[in-house]
Amino acid sequence: MKTQAKAVFRGYANVFFMPEAGSGIVVLGVTLLCPEMALAGAVAVAASYGFARMIGMEKLFLESGHYTYNPLLVGLSLGYLFKITATAVFLIASAGVITFLATVFMAGIFLTYLRLPVMSLPFVAVSSIVYIASIQYASLPGLMYAARDSMACDVRLPFWLAGFFKAFGAVLFVPSILAGIALSVVVVRHSRILFFLALLGYYVGAAARTLMLGSAAQGFGDVNNFNFIFIAMALGGIFLIPSITSYLLAVISVATAAVLTDAITGLWHYYGIPAFTLPFNVVTLGAASALNAARHPLVPGTACNTPEETLRVASVSRLRFGGQKRTLHLPFAGRWTVWQAFDGQWTHKGSWRYAYDFVITDEHGLTHGGGGVRLEDYHCWKKPVLAPVPGRVAQVVDDLPDSPIGLANATDNWGNAVVIEDARGFFVEISHFASQSIRVKKGDWVEAGTVLGLCGNSGYSPQPHIHVQVQAAGTIGAPSLPFSFVSYIHDGEFKSNSLPGEQCAVEPLYRDKRLDSITNFMLDEEMRYAVLRNGRQVDTLPLTVKMATDGTFYFASPRGQLYFGKHEGAFYMYRVTGADPWLPLFFQALPRMPLAYREKLVWSDYLPANLASSGLRSRLADLFSSVFHRLAAVRVTQTFTNENRIESMIETNLACRRRTASAELDRHKGFASVTVENVTLKLEKNHA
Repeated sequence: MKTQAKAVFRGYANVFFMPEAGSGIVVLGVTLLCPEMALAGAVAVAASYGFARMIGMEKLFLESGHYTYNPLLVGLSLGYLFKITATAVFLIASAGVITFLATVFMAGIFLTYLRLPVMSLPFVAVSSIVYIASIQYASLPGLMYAARDSMACDVRLPFWLAGFFKAFGAVLFVPSILAGIALSVVVVRHSRILFFLALLGYYVGAAARTLMLGSAAQGFGDVNNFNFIFIAMALGGIFLIPSITSYLLAVISVATAAVLTDAITGLWHYYGIPAFTLPFNVVTLGAASALNAARHPLVPGTACNTPEETLRVASVSRLRFGGQKRTLHLPFAGRWTVWQAFDGQWTHKGSWRYAYDFVITDEHGLTHGGGGVRLEDYHCWKKPVLAPVPGRVAQVVDDLPDSPIGLANATDNWGNAVVIEDARGFFVEISHFASQSIRVKKGDWVEAGTVLGLCGNSGYSPQPHIHVQVQAAGTIGAPSLPFSFVSYIHDGEFKSNSLPGEQCAVEPLYRDKRLDSITNFMLDEEMRYAVLRNGRQVDTLPLTVKMATDGTFYFASPRGQLYFGKHEGAFYMYRVTGADPWLPLFFQALPRMPLAYREKLVWSDYLPANLASSGLRSRLADLFSSVFHRLAAVRVTQTFTNENRIESMIETNLACRRRTASAELDRHKGFASVTVENVTLKLEKNHA
């Protein structure tokens, strides 16, 4: 029963884009300002839930909020129209069942073909149908609009402020200033960005209607202005990552929706039907569909509970996981130098702009010794060339001669080459192998790091070098695609996924079995940490290794979860959920660690701002980070001080503040200790 109640309360909260059951209780409380309407909403929700349970769809009903809030809104709309009698209760219950069926039908179509949520379209459709049908029902009591509108006179405020609160409450058919104030408080507690967007949407929409109607009182006083509030909230902070761009789109959408709202209101009024949320649905779904079709970069990959959290995740992910999804390991061992990168000055142009050339240079920056007139003079001549990805060999050319220095072969441009088909949906070409040196054949499976052949000077090559590119087709010399390199060192700094510049000396970093084993956590493995502040124990932190439904592992404590994993040569802390005050310390001290040790190796990473600050500082970061995205992230610089210890410097942009942290690896498994300033988490050995 408790689970069902929480799911229903979350459905109430979902009306305002809030997922918490506690917020839903407040929303329910607002509907109680008109008890008959509250009862009608409860009847519709109960009827839809009862029907879902009867046909075996209880789980579906409880999992998604739109199965709750659409029947709720239908019930409230009918409670707004009719007095509660036996006949009205039957009609409301029937409408609740119809709404559930309409939601299932419409949600299937929208999610499958449009990749969009159904939002409140089922409510609009069913309420409109029932309103039209009710004209024939003489046994139903009369309209109740006047009684509802009388609630608007509960508090004296200027018309431009009263209109906002009335519009906020009107979405629940309670056009009351007190209701609007109560809902505003809940939204502010949940998300400052959502409340800012609510204000932005209302005042832009009301100003546009004032311009068109010529009356400020009419433009600001229409309760249908709640459509503007919800358009701005949805497009500015839900369907897009909050930013200047999303706010501008919200403003444009609201301004253009003013005309649409008046058109729908006029048309629906002819049939005695309110406009409901139809303008909001039409504008928001239309804009969201266009954004998806355009693959807009601000469409969030992960939908979070609040716009602030979505912004933090997106901003930090962009900084933490830069580069491309088409990732390659460096195709060699040891230290090589980038000779030509993307859009290189010589041959990396047009359709072949996305390519890299590598050579070996000496301490003087020269690629050769001696006179540089013989192939043997060049430092990379006949050095091993390694597979940069695992995959199936798609093409091999091995019989072309190496060109003498100064006599490049312009006929067979790519020279001796290997093309590997990567299972991720692209091909990798490595070119200019030495003649007759390739050791694999078409159809072979290779792992990353497999020796393919030897570096040569075949094809259009002025000196021995390795050429690598990514392409969509398996033919040699196909047009290139963007990519990036993973797990390498440049100037003593570890790069997890990046592109080195020209003349940069780089070296691949290979996974260390010891570090790999230390971070190899098993399901249901248990650990216990003593929490020490200034050396005195203040708490304990029990952890158990669990796995989420998407396959991601996490450390579970009684109050939260810390998600972690390994990816392309590094161990990552991904995110923290819940309310545990100690789990974020792991993230702060060790957001990322290369799975290979080098003395004094340095690397950088980023944290969500809320993990490194709290209170007013955290709220300020959330407020301003939608304008300056980097405020949503905190930079962390880390260093291996020895093979088991990592020291970190945490730098917060907003407060110009630095904090120190460290992590000590256990010799056998996991982390012996984690320290952030004066707080230490120390592993209790009997639980290791």
